[in-house]
Amino acid sequence: MLERRLHLEIRTPKQLIYEGDVNSVKAPGELGLFEILTGHIPFLTVLKTGEIRIRESDASQSLATSGGVFEVLRTGVTVLSDTAEWACDIDVERAEAAHQRAQQRLSSGAAEINGARAEAAIARAKNRLEIAKRQ
Repeated sequence: MLERRLHLEIRTPKQLIYEGDVNSVKAPGELGLFEILTGHIPFLTVLKTGEIRIRESDASQSLATSGGVFEVLRTGVTVLSDTAEWACDIDVERAEAAHQRAQQRLSSGAAEINGARAEAAIARAKNRLEIAKRQ
């Protein structure tokens, strides 16, 4: 039996991260986690910080992402992500240091600290750490 596959392209502002045919892709949308399979209706949604999981036949791969846009067309799926990092490439020490710095900024209570920005940095660092540890 032939496997049905869909074409997936993941890009960041800096580079093409992935291009190939996959069985499915899961992503963190603003309204929750969703999965795309071959034949899905076209749509466009905003991504939030989380994990993009790509399934290719027997194997799956994970990427840490910090938001972007996810588009499904009849010709395939395009992800334009603010950032995307393969689970195996995440530097755990660097992610832990970023998490600690962001927590310190937030807890300092200094007037010049942008609380929303510090909370977003904490969420990104936590996401990277969780994905790296599952790998």
